[in-house]
Amino acid sequence: MKIGILGTGHIGKTLVRRLSAAGHDVKVANSRGPETIGADVLEHGGRAVTAAEAVANVDVVILSIPLNRLAGIAPLIASVPAETVVIDTSNYYPARDSRIDAIEAGQVESLWVAEQLGRPVVKAWNSIGSDSFAKKARAPGSPDRIALPVAGNSERERKVGMALVDDTGFDAFDAGTLAESWRQQPGAPCYGTDLTREQMASALAAAERARLPKRRDLAVAAFMERLGDGTTNPDAEYGVRLSRALYM
Repeated sequence: MKIGILGTGHIGKTLVRRLSAAGHDVKVANSRGPETIGADVLEHGGRAVTAAEAVANVDVVILSIPLNRLAGIAPLIASVPAETVVIDTSNYYPARDSRIDAIEAGQVESLWVAEQLGRPVVKAWNSIGSDSFAKKARAPGSPDRIALPVAGNSERERKVGMALVDDTGFDAFDAGTLAESWRQQPGAPCYGTDLTREQMASALAAAERARLPKRRDLAVAAFMERLGDGTTNPDAEYGVRLSRALYM
């Protein structure tokens, strides 16, 4: 499959590595230019290109950039054919993204993103922490394989997203339409908790929409309290333990 990825943050880098290693033809771009993308990101055959080149002549575009920057790339996404699947990995964090009134008023994050881009999206890879995503891929059938929810209004597009999630080393779980994707937003029981497929259905069902923002903000505050001088910072698993304690 031909895939264009926008963004080389922690999630974006792992997506490039995993999907190119799985045999996909992967192009990747960031806001600083192709010359700034390291060889380690491209080690399995990914190609560094400009943003316009990344979204041209591909089957899938994956957006791995902060939510508050998505509206700015809408003109670029407008050039992408309707049959191209657009997958968004972003989450809303007010301290980083600035306040977005529509989301604060209760609009589902993915629906807000779709409005900004002027087209439907698939929501995937947003529910896992970057360290878990980089280190916890497992072969299909492994008992500890982590499951990731995938939401989208088109069954065809949702299945494409699910197939790619599987290619990155995780069990894809059909989470239904974008209107239901709030169940995988920050603060939900499946967010950052590294659950298996057997645990995912009950976690999605247990989500309480009104409680998500408070739980999200509590987790951010607790994590920030643990940050120190470089010797007292929380370990990689602290985020998983914290999410389980606050969200489940």
